[in-house]
Amino acid sequence: MSPTTASLSRRTLVGGAAFAALAVAGPARGTAEAASHDEVPWEPVPEQEPVTEYQVPVSGGGSLWCWDTGGDGETIVLLHPGSGSGESWPYQQPVLAGAGFRVVGYSRRGAYGSVAGTKTETDTASGDLDTLADHLGLDRFHLSGSAAGGPVAIDYALSHGDRLRSLTVSGSIMGIRDAEYEELTSALQPDPFGDLPVDFKELGPSYRGGDRDGVAAWLAINARARTSDAFAQPFAQDITWAALETLTVPVQLITGDADLYSPPSVMRLNAEHLRNVETHVVREAGHNPHWEQPAAWNRLLIAFLRRHRGRKP
Repeated sequence: MSPTTASLSRRTLVGGAAFAALAVAGPARGTAEAASHDEVPWEPVPEQEPVTEYQVPVSGGGSLWCWDTGGDGETIVLLHPGSGSGESWPYQQPVLAGAGFRVVGYSRRGAYGSVAGTKTETDTASGDLDTLADHLGLDRFHLSGSAAGGPVAIDYALSHGDRLRSLTVSGSIMGIRDAEYEELTSALQPDPFGDLPVDFKELGPSYRGGDRDGVAAWLAINARARTSDAFAQPFAQDITWAALETLTVPVQLITGDADLYSPPSVMRLNAEHLRNVETHVVREAGHNPHWEQPAAWNRLLIAFLRRHRGRKP
């Protein structure tokens, strides 16, 4: 399909299609708190860079809505949370582009702007990502997955690690299938956790109390995130702690101090099974630190990307 160019703004973010900013280096292992008490904690959505939009065909008659800032810099692909879509990155798109990166975001099958296609003929979500990377002509790239995007990112690293320069996983339980881990994560989400309001589960109390406009914008994206044809896709790999131990790609784990799904203690537990990892905790943030504290989150991401710029898998 032929691409179109679009410039995105706060108005289009809240009312339709839409998509943060610099970073401190943390230790190779250990935890760095990213938010400074001197920073203004709540931020307006920055002016967006122009993007080219695509519909990328995938198996079973599906297609992925994708946007791409273009440019000659190394590429960073952003994988959205299950509560969001390719619209989830307005705080990241212009900042990462301004830092010299080509920024790509997309909606997975069954999310805003994409077409799920036929379930019986679907590929894995990581397989779809590989199809998208081929379609865009990406050779090697950086990958960042948030929340439900985290397991997809890990599945991709296990399946196609030779294409990745670095991997960031943020606010995610990571899809790990070890019985001990599943028991732990279930204990963190007792009934009636699943019935609670989505903003209560996914946004920290400090943010919900401090930025009502930001909460409303996040909820607007969430309200249109899941399409009527959505279905769960399988993984290509069995994601276990043992599988994590085979990864050689540099990994950055980030979580919010108020994340109800993946609190700092769980993040550190998973970090113990990664060879080349650094961990960071973002203060005053829940399950979506990229949205709640974008300046801190973006500083961490950009510093990590720069440390691994030019890396050949």
